[in-house]
Amino acid sequence: MVAIFKKRNFLMFLVAGVFTLSTSLVGCSPQTTGKTAVASSNIKTKVLKMGYQSAGDIVKVKGVLEKRLKPLGISVEWSKFAAGPQLLEAMNVGSVDFGYVGETPPIFAQASGVPFVYVASSKPGTGEATAVVVDKDSPIKTVADLKGKGLAFQRATAQQYFVVKVLEEAGLKLSDVKHINLTPLETRAAFERKSVEAAVIGDPHLALFQKTGRVRILRDGKNITTQGGYWLGSRNFVKNNPELVKAILEEINNIGKWAESNPREVAELISPEAKIDVPTLELVSKRRRYTLRPLSEEVLSGQQKIADLFYKQKFITKNINVKDATLSREQYAAFTPTDVKP
Repeated sequence: MVAIFKKRNFLMFLVAGVFTLSTSLVGCSPQTTGKTAVASSNIKTKVLKMGYQSAGDIVKVKGVLEKRLKPLGISVEWSKFAAGPQLLEAMNVGSVDFGYVGETPPIFAQASGVPFVYVASSKPGTGEATAVVVDKDSPIKTVADLKGKGLAFQRATAQQYFVVKVLEEAGLKLSDVKHINLTPLETRAAFERKSVEAAVIGDPHLALFQKTGRVRILRDGKNITTQGGYWLGSRNFVKNNPELVKAILEEINNIGKWAESNPREVAELISPEAKIDVPTLELVSKRRRYTLRPLSEEVLSGQQKIADLFYKQKFITKNINVKDATLSREQYAAFTPTDVKP
């Protein structure tokens, strides 16, 4: 299967809705203990353009980013996306400065020439947040039984990498199944109508289906190597505003530590905007990790292996070097918080 990704049609590739945690930013002053004091003279922007995804975002809900940056004369503009590729396309045209996506969209974006850089990586979750599922009464019992069957998942997303690894484990290739390219919401609707034989479903949709008992999981992501997600920024924005980027990353990691210890509170905070009940969101929160890790050689090597796999299988037509979407060691040292550990 060959997928040719060009800038003009990049928006056709959507990623699963992501339960996204962002920062809890507090007041910024030179006296703030352990925080980077950002001087307005060192910031080359008056508007921070943040992209977020549709399943709830703590920093937006709390409005704390606005509180921190207002004294510096910086306003915050929010753009909502149902997908990582859409967020990256907005970054491509200058509508977004900073945002979070899964492991796969950056590879397709780089192959399409989007001028982003990797800023930091989030730690992988438990693997239980994504699964190949069938209806509880389906005659399909194993992943191997999917040969020749229809499998719904979203192309150019982390779901694609997951499917490739799951099928490989069962001795199958992607060409052995009938791929149905659907967005997460379309997949959910098709699954509810029983119009697809099997599907890749991720949180929060997976957690909702599990709550009803209507699905049987053939294979989830446990013990399948994953990169986790990435915080990305427009190359020019990151290069021109390293102190601002450092302040944001400090808060992402700090609130991440809190979130991993308080999944119930996280769920209660975002439930009204996500329009999903608290117990379901608490399960979602428990299955992911929020703290950051630096862009080490190991992390970048893992991302390169995914890019090489996609090129080998002709999902992308350009053989990319992931490091072309990174900065220098000195630049990372300037904005990576000291408490972000591998």
